[in-house]
Amino acid sequence: MLPIDAAAHSSRWRRRHPVDKAVLGLGLTVLAISLPPWPGAALVLVTALAVLLGPAGVPTRRLWRAYRVPLGFCVTGAVTLLVQVGGPEGFVSLADDGPSRAGELLLRTSAASLGVLLFAFTTPMSDLLPRLVRAGVPAPVVDVALVTYRMSFLLLDSVRLIRDAQAARLGHTSRAAEWRSLAGLGATAFVRAFDRAARLQTGLAGRGYDGTLRVLVPEARVSVRFTAASCALLATLAALTLVLEKALP
Repeated sequence: MLPIDAAAHSSRWRRRHPVDKAVLGLGLTVLAISLPPWPGAALVLVTALAVLLGPAGVPTRRLWRAYRVPLGFCVTGAVTLLVQVGGPEGFVSLADDGPSRAGELLLRTSAASLGVLLFAFTTPMSDLLPRLVRAGVPAPVVDVALVTYRMSFLLLDSVRLIRDAQAARLGHTSRAAEWRSLAGLGATAFVRAFDRAARLQTGLAGRGYDGTLRVLVPEARVSVRFTAASCALLATLAALTLVLEKALP
């Protein structure tokens, strides 16, 4: 199980309905995209961090391990705005308003990423996917997503076991050995993936599969109080942004 999935299953908000957490987490993401970067996205970023580390109870180290990957993409995208290609100053030169545009993009994307992580760290996929059918998503689409989600963990576990076996047989002692081990890893994982898929299909057929995977979904109700508090927080952030935008230079 990936660390973010383990954190979602052990989250304080594990028993809350996904709608409650979607209103808060995805609402923060929408605010980060739609509000002015300063001070709107900055306020969203601080709020999302406070909720993640406070009420949601996400460990700091685990949050950083998950956040550093999208943050790297955010920084990479922002750096490209610092330069311009072509113009009177040469083929590549510094953009006039590059630092301000890069800072705005970095604020927006990093704050939006935290909003998505807030939802991911508190909502297991096994709770979310089965409920999508009630939201109008076709059942076959949900079934494919659910099987792919579960099979991915089996595939990752197989890759880990193969790598451990290769390391025990000195398969990583040189560059040539690394390449041979990598080729063997890809081939073995490919064969095992098809083998597991075939066994899964045989097992489903033996259990009378009729085109729909029926799974148990934990009982949960949408909390009116939690949703109202989330909406109030989002409205407060939007209003505070408008006030500070006029007050700050």
